[in-house]
Amino acid sequence: MALATRTDRRPSTTRTLWDSTVGKKTVMAVSGLIMLGYLVAHMYGNLKIFFGLGAFNDYAHWLRTLGEPLLHYEWALWIIRVVLVAAVVLHGVCAYQLSRRDIAARPNKYVHKRPRASYATRTMRWGGIILALFIVWHILDLTTGTVHSGFQPGHPYQNVLETFSTWYGNVIYIVAMLALGLHVRHGFWSAAQTLGVGSAARDRVLKGTANLLALVLTAGFIAVPVAVMTGVVS
Repeated sequence: MALATRTDRRPSTTRTLWDSTVGKKTVMAVSGLIMLGYLVAHMYGNLKIFFGLGAFNDYAHWLRTLGEPLLHYEWALWIIRVVLVAAVVLHGVCAYQLSRRDIAARPNKYVHKRPRASYATRTMRWGGIILALFIVWHILDLTTGTVHSGFQPGHPYQNVLETFSTWYGNVIYIVAMLALGLHVRHGFWSAAQTLGVGSAARDRVLKGTANLLALVLTAGFIAVPVAVMTGVVS
């Protein structure tokens, strides 16, 4: 006679964390900070265009040889890309799932309207969508050259100049960078609260840091298309 056995299967700690609202906010915070670190480095690299064709192209070449001879050509760059894609996907999935939970938790009707949040808070979701679409366009434009008619592989300086020599290239980029600034401004402060860094004493410093990061990143990225449009970089 076979004896029936019962096994209690409890969800793993990782699964429990992922399913919780706190866990999803933590994943969003960590992935957001990873992307923020990349953005600071990317902006710094972009500004090398002001030092001329040689400096900018040399920087682009250095990215592909980073880690040699330990790593092969472009391996470090692909590792960075994989980490970034993972961060973007996790950030987006958690944002969507938290948004659905927030909507599901709301009552059908409010007797009185709630006070409106800041402009940055109210546009976080739309800003995220704009940035997601921009990332796809940016890769197709300056990485693969799919939507870039005059794309020249191995000539990043010329490719950047050509992109920002078109009105639509400038509009897409500048709108996306303005959305990025608002996203960073709210996201940095929100991440600090989620990770337990925020407090009443630090609140002013964190908000000031968030504003400064948003301003520097927005101005730094927009400086390139503006320089091309005005002929400062040519």
